Amino acid sequence: MRSLFILLILSTSFGCQSKTPKVQPTVAEHKPVEKVILSSEELQEYETAYFASGCFWCVEAIFESVKGVKEVYSGYSGGPEKNPTYQDVAYGKTGHAEAVEVFYDPEVISFTQLVQVFFGSHDPTSLNRQGPDRGAQYRSVAFYKNDAQKKIITDYISLLESKNVYDRPIVTQVTAFDVFYKAEEYHQDYERKNPYNSYIRNVSIPRLNRFKENFKSYVKEKSH
Repeated sequence: MRSLFILLILSTSFGCQSKTPKVQPTVAEHKPVEKVILSSEELQEYETAYFASGCFWCVEAIFESVKGVKEVYSGYSGGPEKNPTYQDVAYGKTGHAEAVEVFYDPEVISFTQLVQVFFGSHDPTSLNRQGPDRGAQYRSVAFYKNDAQKKIITDYISLLESKNVYDRPIVTQVTAFDVFYKAEEYHQDYERKNPYNSYIRNVSIPRLNRFKENFKSYVKEKSH
């Protein structure tokens, strides 16, 4: 009942957040959203946003399913080391988190709505862990590029806390964006390219489907 109450309260302003999905979708129900490949020149026409909330395979797939999002890249951000590799990040040697770079059309979806997607698709009360993945590289981070974005993020966190959406404190880091390092090519569109991978089937696709169930109005309609 509490999840439904919060959904009704937040839908008129900031959107919704439900810790327990109403329906547990199965892998068989998963249908990848059709992807249009844009050139780097075309992507320059859009805004960018940066988030980290666990394994970037999962996070990339979630944001790519959202209306107004044109492209999402998996990568690394939040640490001091230059040009990190997956192996170094995975072993916690860099201080970076697995992150995503989101190219979006602000005329279709706002930064505020992307923040809703971010909080609505992971557990922001879980410190250095999402699902089966543990370590600081899987921490929850909302990056901001200016004071306006920082205020949007902190205001939304305050709203979630004021409505007691969670039983535990939100531990999401609100961090100034510095640099994003694109991950190795085999990580890009990993969920799309590896639908029968056991992690994708058991973790990534169910997480994506839970998000789609709770944010139906945000999900792209065209799929294959």
